[in-house]
Amino acid sequence: MKTTVYVLCGGRTVEHDVSLISATGIINSLSRENYTVIPIYINQAGCFFSHGPVFEKIENPQDLKIRWEGEDEKDETGKILQIMLAQTGPKVVFPALHGTFGEDGTVQGLLDMLNIAYVGNGVMSSAMAMDKGVTKDLFHLHGIPQSRYQVFTKSDWQNRQLSVITNISKAFDYPLFVKPARGGSSVGISQANDLKAFQQAVDKALEFDDKIVVEETLVGREMQISVVGNQQPEASVVGEFIQERAFMDYAAKYLDGKLIQVIPANLTEKTAQAMRKTAVDAFQVLNCQGLARVDFFVCQGERFYVNEVNTMPGFTMKSMTPVLWERTDGTTYSQLVDRLIQLAIERHEERNKLCYERGDQ
Repeated sequence: MKTTVYVLCGGRTVEHDVSLISATGIINSLSRENYTVIPIYINQAGCFFSHGPVFEKIENPQDLKIRWEGEDEKDETGKILQIMLAQTGPKVVFPALHGTFGEDGTVQGLLDMLNIAYVGNGVMSSAMAMDKGVTKDLFHLHGIPQSRYQVFTKSDWQNRQLSVITNISKAFDYPLFVKPARGGSSVGISQANDLKAFQQAVDKALEFDDKIVVEETLVGREMQISVVGNQQPEASVVGEFIQERAFMDYAAKYLDGKLIQVIPANLTEKTAQAMRKTAVDAFQVLNCQGLARVDFFVCQGERFYVNEVNTMPGFTMKSMTPVLWERTDGTTYSQLVDRLIQLAIERHEERNKLCYERGDQ
């Protein structure tokens, strides 16, 4: 019997269109002999729309968008969820959603309530990894190497801005990075070279989140490792981005095409193995399952620091995650998608063995 794969894409996020590109790769890679593939488009208002089964390849990611002409979008969302619940036979959701309302545990919570298997991390790990402040606090507790940082809220900035600036000035030298705590694809992130730029960077970041993370600037190379698995995760080889810009913003990552992947990265074997172990450690500290991409800075003397963990990394055909596995053990894009679906099914089966009722009843 075929497994039905619902591919969620779009979403209420600034990474809406990136999600469509990832979803296109996933949809096109799935064998129609083994899977019934149904894209589910989520618009910017958070409403779900179904394309129904798709048999042909998607040529343009924008074709995944659905402009609803009906009366009530929310009614359509309810109908789709009812269909997903009622559908018999094996089924898995692949949430090809990046950032807020997709990678942060919200969709994962909905799918847990519906008792539907899904690819990737659960509610807690998704939420913790999305919040850079929480992630950094956990990494500090477990000795994961990372940059120095401070966290403050929108309320802090509005009510005691001078104190925040004083604390930052004591802790860091310029330049420094200002980031929304919960976001992705470098949206809302700025590098500040002086106090005025810092204030402007905070105002910009607060457009995307009410919690801010400030980090020291590390001068080094940006590298990434993919980790895949449930209880026994495995790390890929180390990959490196060679870039023309000092900071990889959204345009550099997705629009300009000016990033060059070097895989495996030019490192000593000792450092590469230490980074792979640290990537698995970071994965497990956050209780991740399925997949994650762990981003590093590698500085002078091959000292490395974890930058962040992405629980649903970019999944285009050229994204680092699938390319890393192809260079690690020859895993193709389609094989990686198959593996992630199988891991989702295994995790779901294990969860359903748990008891959710009192034993004395």
